[in-house]
Amino acid sequence: MTTPAEIKAKKRATWAWALWDWAEQPYPTMMQTFIFPVYLASAVAAEGTNVDAQIGVATAIAGFLLAITAPIVGRRSDETGKRKFWLVTNTYLLVAIMLASFFIQPKAEFLLAGLVLYGLGSVIQESAFINYYAMLKSVTTEKNIGKVSGYAWGLGYVGGILLLVISLFGFIKPIFGEPMPDGMGVRLTFLFAAGWTAVFTLPLVFRVPEIAGKPGHKKESIAQSYRSLWRQLVLLRRQAPETFKFLISSAVYRDGLAGVFTFGAVLGTLAFGFETSDVIIFGIAANIFAGIGAGVGGLLDDKIGSKKVIMGSLIGLIAAGIGLFILAPIGPLAYWIFGLILCLFVGPAQASSRTFVSRFTPHGREGEVFGLYQTTGRAVSFLSGTLWTVTISVAHTAFHVENATIYGIWGLMLILGVGVWLLSRVNAKPAVLDS
Repeated sequence: MTTPAEIKAKKRATWAWALWDWAEQPYPTMMQTFIFPVYLASAVAAEGTNVDAQIGVATAIAGFLLAITAPIVGRRSDETGKRKFWLVTNTYLLVAIMLASFFIQPKAEFLLAGLVLYGLGSVIQESAFINYYAMLKSVTTEKNIGKVSGYAWGLGYVGGILLLVISLFGFIKPIFGEPMPDGMGVRLTFLFAAGWTAVFTLPLVFRVPEIAGKPGHKKESIAQSYRSLWRQLVLLRRQAPETFKFLISSAVYRDGLAGVFTFGAVLGTLAFGFETSDVIIFGIAANIFAGIGAGVGGLLDDKIGSKKVIMGSLIGLIAAGIGLFILAPIGPLAYWIFGLILCLFVGPAQASSRTFVSRFTPHGREGEVFGLYQTTGRAVSFLSGTLWTVTISVAHTAFHVENATIYGIWGLMLILGVGVWLLSRVNAKPAVLDS
């Protein structure tokens, strides 16, 4: 029988786990999307530098590193009982990267160091997510797992809005005082981000218990880890082929979704002339729209099914991306309209993807399949960075387009289009054999 003290400890662990989504929010919101890449593109890079393509190269390299390490990260933390250890370790490595970003001065010679920090942070963050998602079942029950997951997701959006408001009016364009020279206001937001993550991760450190290692586990070599992964995929394909096909299709389109956020702010800066403050204001609106989209998508998911929500969202994203490209000549208004439409559809596509996996995973293999869900997603995470860079480079070199950043949209839309085609081949209500 569960004692009152154990129930209380479980609730504290659940709250502490959910709070990590709030704690790590500075990295995706400020460092990966709306402030750091914009700072690199607008203040650090020399005039005439193809920094949009260089950020794409950094993203592609990071994706390749994730592809070759992700199969090992999850398996080893499960086997050794160090899931929380590696989550906390990766979290504070992110803190170190945010601290180091403060030292990137607005001078061209600091661009390479900034790109390295940007790419390295992407690898570390995604490695942290593997262990974070794996913790979900240990801090929830079958009755509240969806509620807790959604609550944590919501905390992330709210945290992102608050972070951007404080960054804009507290540091970049302070309400009290004058803006600081040499990019110091922007650079101070990186210190603020590091402090936020360091402090709000502490509840997870002290409240969430570590998992036990598996008895008699043996240390795997890299080659053994990949062989084990291959056996898992072969078994899943035979036992639940529709789930397997969904993992493949979602790996493709989820990388397209990631690309929309990764390069969205850079697009606003280089193609539409947004300043850092403009991008942050857009980011606040983007988080609001993404949250609304996720909420509406969640309601529709229960009524019409996960696949229809995902398909509709992806088609909406592609239409908005094409509209943005066609109407780009009208200027920032096009970015505001179609950029927010893109954000509106990103939320439900992400949320319903996770729901689809939960609904159609073979009984008793949920943890394994969610691990594969993360791994397959990371395995193609180089696509968005690569195609973003290629489409910009082709436009610049083959068609002599001077400001070719807007052409990067076609690389992302191509990925989403392939994802739609692959998803269309997945049965919306597959029959799944139990283990």
